[in-house]
Amino acid sequence: MAIKDTVSGLLKQKNDPANRRPLPLTRAEMDSVESELTQISQKLEKERKSREGIGKFFKHPVKVLTERPENILIVCIPVSLLVFFGGFMTIVKLHGISALFTSTAIDDFAVFAILISIVPVAILDFREQQRVKNLEDALPNFFRDLAGMNDSGMTLPNAVHLVASAEYGTLSPHIRKLDNEMSWGVGFVEAMYRFGKNLGTPLADRSVDLIAKASKAGGDISEVLRAAANDTFEVVNLAQERRNNMLIYVIIVLVSWAVFMFVIAILVSTFLTTMANVGAASQATAASSQFMGRIDLPAYKRLFTHAAMIQGFFSGLCAGQMGEGRVIGGLKYSAIMLVISWVVFSFFI
Repeated sequence: MAIKDTVSGLLKQKNDPANRRPLPLTRAEMDSVESELTQISQKLEKERKSREGIGKFFKHPVKVLTERPENILIVCIPVSLLVFFGGFMTIVKLHGISALFTSTAIDDFAVFAILISIVPVAILDFREQQRVKNLEDALPNFFRDLAGMNDSGMTLPNAVHLVASAEYGTLSPHIRKLDNEMSWGVGFVEAMYRFGKNLGTPLADRSVDLIAKASKAGGDISEVLRAAANDTFEVVNLAQERRNNMLIYVIIVLVSWAVFMFVIAILVSTFLTTMANVGAASQATAASSQFMGRIDLPAYKRLFTHAAMIQGFFSGLCAGQMGEGRVIGGLKYSAIMLVISWVVFSFFI
């Protein structure tokens, strides 16, 4: 009976599909599998290239150009060069090469080209700084509220879920995303790292790194959150205090440019104009002509126009460096002062 049962068990095991040996693949099947693997590898490589470098630009051009303010220069610089050299060739073709020295048309094209280059960067940088400021201003309240709810006995997922229903301005969508990730089972540390990456600000990265490392080391998470809240609050206050203290120097730079413009305007509209008229009237006598000389008023106007524009552009950069600690932050001042200089000398002087 035992022998019969043993033989029956062996036959069943042999006929069981799970215990059958797989048949060797034919050459055609192996080629087919290899071809499929090659196609999958090529698609993965293509997808990887589309996430970085030039592939990312062609796939998401608007996103690449706006994710950092300076990225817009990829488009602005070629367009500005096209405008400048297009105007240059047009002037030379219509009026000859001498028009470059006797006309201010080339100066107008140069101003337009510079504005095309810097105005989009200034606008995007201003928007980005406003976004960063709003996010960093809301971070201390978020961390403090989270710590308070955790002290009351709530678990971190429940505390985040309750905080997500509050209003924190620009930070609110990121908190809701954090709540959704934790509700799907993502750990607190990993969710916080994703939260900091989504914010993309230096202060957020610093605070999130502090919270995550302290959480991994163990201890009272409420104290860690409260320490992060105090740290971010101090950093935001120091940045605001620095802006307030440096505001007077920014005003001094702007006022000095305005005084420079006023002096040049008075000099050109009164003194040089009078000298030019007197010089033209005194051409009748040789002695007076030799004494007065000839005042080339258009040349002086053009020279002072260039001086005012250069002064305004670089004064704006200095104002940005002193007021915000970033040269690129002064492009908005540079653009405004450049436009004012061009308008004043083109239409009023």
